[in-house]
Amino acid sequence: MRKHIVAGNWKMNNDLPQSELLITDLLKQNQTSDAEVMIAPTFTNLWQAFESLRQESIEVIAQNMHFAENGAYTGEISASMLKSIGIKTVILGHSERRAYYNETDESLAKKVDAALANDMRSIFCFGEELQDRKSENHEAVVEGQIKNALFHLEADAFKNIVLAYEPVWAIGTGETASPEQAQDMHAFIRKTLADKYGNDVADSVSILYGGSVKPGNAKEIFGKPDVDGGLIGGAALNAEDFYAIVNAF
Repeated sequence: MRKHIVAGNWKMNNDLPQSELLITDLLKQNQTSDAEVMIAPTFTNLWQAFESLRQESIEVIAQNMHFAENGAYTGEISASMLKSIGIKTVILGHSERRAYYNETDESLAKKVDAALANDMRSIFCFGEELQDRKSENHEAVVEGQIKNALFHLEADAFKNIVLAYEPVWAIGTGETASPEQAQDMHAFIRKTLADKYGNDVADSVSILYGGSVKPGNAKEIFGKPDVDGGLIGGAALNAEDFYAIVNAF
């Protein structure tokens, strides 16, 4: 059975005192769902967050990493460095990384390989731009991103991969993605996996939705059969809102 997952991506928000305060607020919340809960603070706050939550059910994860194990990559962080402070899951290919830092399917394939080599789980992100949706090329774009970055893997690797669909066209554009559109794309993603690896693999992989999930729409979105959770941005910075989403299952 697929896991329900709600992951809060804090992005470049919260200094150390603010992170500690938010974690304190998160621990005051009651969870009534079976969802696996994750938070992704900034690199500077990962260790403190991990220490604060070491005995708790909230997993601390990283927002990014480099594909190399070490070397002359100023400002970068490797998988083994993350593992050394207890981090076992990393977000890869977020739409902002693709847009602002020119991450490609090819470089992301290397990052996925590095994560797997270090026994880390990847939350692999992908999604189409507004022009792709308007030109009805959205399925081809998403299929290409998945195939280019992941289809060199053996089926067994997908035990350590979570997929996260981000409709970039519906984030901060004034456009709105409906729960039905989310379900349609998630079903297409699962079929794409099934065509390559078979139904057993496709049915075992959790697919998260990353299109501005909020307390008001989470229940309807999470009620769709192929939506297994959410990659949450802004709402993850408020403990009550975040757990309203977690408890929408």
